[in-house]
Amino acid sequence: MIETLRFAQSDTTEMIIGLITYGSLETISGGYLYDRKLVEYLRAQGDTVEIISLPWRNYAAHLTDNFWFRLPQSSVLARSREAATKQSPNDKGFDILIQDELNHPSLIRANFGMHAYPIISLVHHLRCSEFRPAWQNAFYRWVEGIYLQSVDGLILNSKTTRGMIHGLIGDGKPCIVAFPPTDRFGERITEDEIKERAKSSELRVLFLGNVIYRKGLHTLLESVKSLRQQPELAEGSNVRLDVVGGSTAEPKYAVAMKHYVAVNDLSSAVRFHGALDHQPLIEMYKQAHVLVVPSNYEGYGIVYLEGMGFGLPAIGTTAGGAREIISDGVDGFLIEPGNAESLANRLELLNEKRELLIQLSLAARSRYIRQPKWEETAGQIRGFLLQQIQESSV
Repeated sequence: MIETLRFAQSDTTEMIIGLITYGSLETISGGYLYDRKLVEYLRAQGDTVEIISLPWRNYAAHLTDNFWFRLPQSSVLARSREAATKQSPNDKGFDILIQDELNHPSLIRANFGMHAYPIISLVHHLRCSEFRPAWQNAFYRWVEGIYLQSVDGLILNSKTTRGMIHGLIGDGKPCIVAFPPTDRFGERITEDEIKERAKSSELRVLFLGNVIYRKGLHTLLESVKSLRQQPELAEGSNVRLDVVGGSTAEPKYAVAMKHYVAVNDLSSAVRFHGALDHQPLIEMYKQAHVLVVPSNYEGYGIVYLEGMGFGLPAIGTTAGGAREIISDGVDGFLIEPGNAESLANRLELLNEKRELLIQLSLAARSRYIRQPKWEETAGQIRGFLLQQIQESSV
């Protein structure tokens, strides 16, 4: 297996770092949150981080980037620093370049070209691990395999992702498993508040994620429809679903989900809130009873742990990294991807047995508290980057 490396945080060397990503670093998603928090940490340590943004397009268009995009040989920030201090030009520019693996189709040819600094890929999850026809994933495996062979090291967000990388390219790349930042809101709820919240006559379900097929909102909506059809639930009036997440990534899918709600008479039970952050998101977490994101694949699942920080049992699937977070029947549930009936059964159980809801909610809060803090994890990433710089200069 690829070895997970750990590093001390005592090195005070300042680095000039490039980060390549698609679009804005402010994009609301777990992967962008990771990138953003890492940049914040590195800058707080005195490092210079320059963001190199490529335009968001479709996969085929991204592949055409290989005809024109080349890695920068000199940093804009490095050049301005040299001019201000009258230093001699730095031909290297960057000390190290981080690439969000999401950008892999745009970077293959560029990576195989000449570059004077090590390239590190930050992998949230592999595209070829998502649920789709086998022939499509075979193509993505081929492209991602070529890309991963072109980099000098890897930052991986989970043991699950490490296993996927191992199966794709084997050993040989320096690697660190660094769990994502899940403590940005701190401890926001007490045990007494969790117990009091469970007394509500409603079961408030929260879906948090971009409204895209991979996140499995269709499975959750099918489950809510099933619960509302049960006569003992009085037209399902005690089941509420709040959908929080952007709808622009896959607009046709988002429209289809809203249409499903309308034609199946779910409008009184389901609300779409769009993307939320900061205090509005905190309020959504605090008002909910359970977090449900039945994705067909997650490289890790920051959202599950964030919800646990508010005492929300998490319901995810057996595909991907959710298994590293959720202990089935202890602090949430794991279902097979697409199994709406199983999901409905779990929701009905939590609705009927409020003592069980409290038990899982308290266990979820405890699971969150046990998670390593981001400062520690980010410090290990920084140590890994420094080591790659040192080894590349030998």
